[in-house]
Amino acid sequence: MKKNQAEKQKSAAREYTEAIVIALILALFIRTFIVQAFKIPSGSMLPTLFIGDHILVSKFIYGIKMPFTGNVLIPIKDPKPNDIVVFKYPKNPKLDYIKRVIATAGDTVEIKNKKIFINNQPFEDIHGVFYDKRISPMLVDPRRDNFGPVRVPEGHIFVMGDNRDYSADARFWGFDNEGIFQGVDLQAVRGKAFIIYWSWDVTKGLFSWERFSSVRWNRIGDILH
Repeated sequence: MKKNQAEKQKSAAREYTEAIVIALILALFIRTFIVQAFKIPSGSMLPTLFIGDHILVSKFIYGIKMPFTGNVLIPIKDPKPNDIVVFKYPKNPKLDYIKRVIATAGDTVEIKNKKIFINNQPFEDIHGVFYDKRISPMLVDPRRDNFGPVRVPEGHIFVMGDNRDYSADARFWGFDNEGIFQGVDLQAVRGKAFIIYWSWDVTKGLFSWERFSSVRWNRIGDILH
């Protein structure tokens, strides 16, 4: 009896262990290839994304990629203008940035007094906002309101934050050490943001009723465009 009971306990422990291992493998697979969660730490994408928004990012929409290298194993489609993408920051790949795609490979980008032009045609900027109506002087901030023209190289994209006046984006860090514009390499793109699954005001108390009351219930479930 004791032997049978020990065998049953051992079998049950093995089943639990196998279930946990399988669950971990599935979670890792989903996070690597299907969907990943990110949180918004800055206001560069206001008013589309608030600080404290938690979003889900589709990892496979731009193709199945090899982990670590970013090489595409199964191509599906490339990012297109107005997509919100998460990518590895070119100056420090350990950091993840989120911005909106403005132009893709082969496009010529120019900004004149806050107005964006793609291939010499006005860009329909339906998401960009300007909290500072002033035009920044060239000697103060030469790339914020007047930029380019630059050509987006093959395999790269040009991105900007929706908060046009207060976003550290490709206008500022998109150049290599020789001053040649690169933008964001497609291999560095993690995926496309598609939904807000949680949101709260992170400036309020961490372990208090005030913290709970800071939940932005009206933003939860919002589809990102």
